[in-house]
Amino acid sequence: MAILPIIEVPDQRLREKSKPVEAVTDELRVLMDNMLETMYEAPGIGLAAIQVGIAKRIVVMDIS
Repeated sequence: MAILPIIEVPDQRLREKSKPVEAVTDELRVLMDNMLETMYEAPGIGLAAIQVGIAKRIVVMDIS
């Protein structure tokens, strides 16, 4: 797994319209695992794919 760079305002990528996910693939599962690792390192309780520069409608969160 990998820690992904989190982009912040005023980065214009945050204004991109994210695309729907058609199917959950192994590649997306790896992305979501990396997003979780990034979220815990930040630290935070949620992270959207667009925050790591990927314009897909994916959100990970841990509310425990």
